[in-house]
Amino acid sequence: MHRVVIVGGGFGGLTAAQALRHAPVEVTVIDRRNFHLFQPLLYQVATGQLSPGEIASPIRNVVRNQKNTRVLLGEVEDFDVATREVILNDGSRVPYDSLIVATGSTHSYFGHDDWEKFAPGLKTIEDATEIRRRILFAFEAAEREPDHQKQREWLTFVLVGGGPTGVELAGALSEIANDTLKHDFRNINSRDAKIILVEGMERILQTFPEDLSKAAEKSLLKKCVQSRAHCHVTNITEDGVTLKTESGEEQHIACKTVLWAAGVRASKLGKVLSDKTGAQLTKNGGIIVEPDCTIKGHPEIYVIGDLQTFTYQTGKPLPGVAQTAIQAGTYVAKTIVRRLKNQAVKPFHYFDKGSLAVIGRLSGVADFHKLHLSGAPAWFVWLFIHIAYLIGFSNRIIVITQWAFNYLTQNRSARLITGIPFPLPDITDTANETRA
Repeated sequence: MHRVVIVGGGFGGLTAAQALRHAPVEVTVIDRRNFHLFQPLLYQVATGQLSPGEIASPIRNVVRNQKNTRVLLGEVEDFDVATREVILNDGSRVPYDSLIVATGSTHSYFGHDDWEKFAPGLKTIEDATEIRRRILFAFEAAEREPDHQKQREWLTFVLVGGGPTGVELAGALSEIANDTLKHDFRNINSRDAKIILVEGMERILQTFPEDLSKAAEKSLLKKCVQSRAHCHVTNITEDGVTLKTESGEEQHIACKTVLWAAGVRASKLGKVLSDKTGAQLTKNGGIIVEPDCTIKGHPEIYVIGDLQTFTYQTGKPLPGVAQTAIQAGTYVAKTIVRRLKNQAVKPFHYFDKGSLAVIGRLSGVADFHKLHLSGAPAWFVWLFIHIAYLIGFSNRIIVITQWAFNYLTQNRSARLITGIPFPLPDITDTANETRA
């Protein structure tokens, strides 16, 4: 039978696998993780609202009823396009007749990779639990800190990047400080936390219409989040962030917690695939594909998701969102089947269903082209859509229940500090001040 190998179990790869469930093909899904991650809700893991298992589903469980599909746990490191084989890092080779590469993207620090240790991004479960650790640890450290200046540094949070991820993180972090933790500490007031959202463009949510961008900024202000547009980060250290304002003036913000949501670059496999096929790469490492999502000169290799750069429809790359990957996955699966039947293939066409961003309880923005929503209506639409696309019936029930409980109690049940602990401030002086 025709062998289809899918590299990556994200939205694009998993959708393609599911769309091929009745096709006369053998499907092999390869991923270095054994689970599919619902990335749009990753920020809720980072802010303690959900646990990792509630937004992830084992890939084998998702495709368990597809008799033509197998799953391999492994990391792809190379391709042999002459023999049509995928090469894993342990030397194993998996042959293919059609190859779908959907390995996504990672953080981009715009040439300053040394910033990553001070400002983690949000792409994986490990990233989310690390951010959660840093946020919760900052409040714990502030509680122990006898020096008021250092206490303020622990309670200052800078988020770099005013796109949907940055806005959602900022709103959730504000609710942690102002609602969730307000009664938990004795030496500090969690509401004294200072949250700053930095954006290099002229406004936050730059890809949204201007009226929704302003509505989001207004909502953030109500949550005591400062948004600073036209500011570019010039340095990040363990002591804080240095910004360059629109006027050219440099400003240093003393803080202990910096979170990165400013940019992405395509998976490293894009460069590997480019070297082997001659595919053209974009500045961020994306592969420029043909109208049918294949690589020029290699009609058997399809590239979808964040690794893909598709410009034929609008002249600009398609947005790097889940819907793009899902639609491309469905298209590629249908295209493979049509070619097996010697039928004509139409170019891929992306249907933009709109954009959503949530800012907190009863607050969000939604762009459905001619229809713009903000506030509670956008928030309810966001809830419904995310539940609808969350994979796994049990996960949907658990997340709905968790959201309802958190909404009623303003609590976040997954407030766990895990991983390697940071050094804590000496409590000696704090104890002396308390006795005095």
